[in-house]
Amino acid sequence: MTEKCRRLAGKIAIVTGAGTTQARDNFGTGQAIALLFARQGAKVLVADLDADRAELTRQTILAEGGEAAVVRANVAEEAGCRAMVEACVKEYGGVHVLVNNAGAGASGTVTDIGAADFDLAVDVNIKGAAMAAKYAIPVMAEAGGGSIINITSIDGMRTGGIRNVPYSVAKAGLSHLSTLMACHHGHQNIRSNCIAPGHIYGSYVHNFLTPDIRERRRRAAPLGTEGNAWDVAWAAVFLASDEARWISGIVLPVDGGLATATPLAMFDAIEGGDNGARGEVG
Repeated sequence: MTEKCRRLAGKIAIVTGAGTTQARDNFGTGQAIALLFARQGAKVLVADLDADRAELTRQTILAEGGEAAVVRANVAEEAGCRAMVEACVKEYGGVHVLVNNAGAGASGTVTDIGAADFDLAVDVNIKGAAMAAKYAIPVMAEAGGGSIINITSIDGMRTGGIRNVPYSVAKAGLSHLSTLMACHHGHQNIRSNCIAPGHIYGSYVHNFLTPDIRERRRRAAPLGTEGNAWDVAWAAVFLASDEARWISGIVLPVDGGLATATPLAMFDAIEGGDNGARGEVG
């Protein structure tokens, strides 16, 4: 790929939760975003709680001719977020794009969970994104602007198939945080947007999805195809690029059309048919 057609040429990006997972042939969203950013010409700081996994992602980028550095970062702590941004500035001289991809949560309804479950979800998903932005925004503003991309979830928009109250509430909070930052920092030419993945098949769900549930998830979306981490990564490339220069404050579902449908609309597809909604159902 020539420098001219690289959509992120000259950009410096931080991607949190971007380490390579144990299922190395089944990419997570952070890993895919980091790799695709590098392929599109960005210099990438690969941030992860596990430095060894971050290094694996970096080695893949280097093997493809890209440029990347690694930082071990616990985004649940303000000091970790500050050190992460400082490491990027020291390594590359600035920050143009911040992808808050690191996430955590727990399963259960409000009668099942404990306070610690909520603490973890809020600390990583909301506080981590806020503190990373706190230190990245002044650096972006000094350079003339930037793009913040928050990875939320369709579970933050409506009730999902898994009862995961801490995770869902935290992702909903992250979406609102993104809207607030878009308003508060737009005058600094800083854009803030969300990507809300749907039923993608990636490393996060790899270990607990049975083949039957995986197939049902595929059928639940109108497109009837299975999404993956690369679908999320391509959306992130767009929002990071100058192509999206006038887009801020949105939540972009990457879900095969799932957010458009009600359970009855997809009844036949979920049950195994290919005809979508039954004509007699209103």
